[in-house]
Amino acid sequence: MVGKLGIIALESAVNAGVKIDEILSEWRGGEHFLIPSQCPRFGSGEAKGIIKESIRDRDLYILVDVCNPSVTYMMDGEKNRMSPDDHFQDLKRIIAACNGRAGRISVIMPFLYESRQHRRIVRESLDCAVMLQELERMGVHEIITFDAHDPRMQSAIPLIGFVDVSPALQFTHALLTEYDDLQIDSDHLMFISPDEGATQRVVFMASIFGVNIGMFYKRRDYARIVNGMNPIVAHDFCGESVAGKDVIAVDDMISSGGSMIDVARQLKDMGARRVFMFATFGLFTNGFDKFDKAYEEGLFDKVFTTNLVYQKPELREKPWYCSVGMNRYVAAIIDTLNKGESTQDIIRPAKRMKEMIELYKK
Repeated sequence: MVGKLGIIALESAVNAGVKIDEILSEWRGGEHFLIPSQCPRFGSGEAKGIIKESIRDRDLYILVDVCNPSVTYMMDGEKNRMSPDDHFQDLKRIIAACNGRAGRISVIMPFLYESRQHRRIVRESLDCAVMLQELERMGVHEIITFDAHDPRMQSAIPLIGFVDVSPALQFTHALLTEYDDLQIDSDHLMFISPDEGATQRVVFMASIFGVNIGMFYKRRDYARIVNGMNPIVAHDFCGESVAGKDVIAVDDMISSGGSMIDVARQLKDMGARRVFMFATFGLFTNGFDKFDKAYEEGLFDKVFTTNLVYQKPELREKPWYCSVGMNRYVAAIIDTLNKGESTQDIIRPAKRMKEMIELYKK
């Protein structure tokens, strides 16, 4: 054991924290590890972090969901929804409340804060790198995240741990559980990268399934900025024919969803049999109308996203949606790290995926 285990779940991740604690309690003979905490606010909107139990010499794991818009606070008599910036500030408050007493602090941040601002193109901030270095200066020993938008961001903190976990095993399990008629071979199944940035995760999954890949190249208008980004002009496809095949488009997140739906439309126009979407984070920032309409048009069959970030209640009721549970996986990561064991098989679960696929084929 690295040290006596302790878990702190910020308000943004409290539901997941309770479930993870229950799982660990089941594995470890009934002992519970969740430490109560809160970040109360003054009427001005200012706040402070409070930890309500001793954390001295604990191996501490702090859970935060920076993408949870359902958490609110009162400021100047009005209700405000917490932004990613607010959630990150609360995380720092809880770390500061530890006062250097914890034996080791690990932050579990499934959606890496500011990870979409991961590279500098013009004279602009590099927010993700600044965030990582700030946590390092505060005494964080390790950061655990999932499917980082650009895992090279760990180069900003080369002296502390950075664990980037792939949820590929859980996606595989969810797909094979949901559908019993998949033919897993190159003639009937294909993985698709919706842009060049998602190619690495698509190659990993396709190599395990033993099938081919295709890729869309996003042509953008770099002369304009709309809603903080350069608008997409067109998706150009690179790859062999998808006609008659089941295709799986894989990305790290669905934000507005426009890009994924455009990819699905083109795949159906090219003769794809069924279109499935895998996205680690289902943000659906513009609501569900686009997906409802696209589903009615038959452009896709199912969207799979994890429960690592907040899921709007109406999302779970959609006929086109499947939630991929990750609490047991997060508990396994905490259990493994606390015991001082290697996480390599958890980060890239290729062997278990292959076993699962072979069992499905039989």
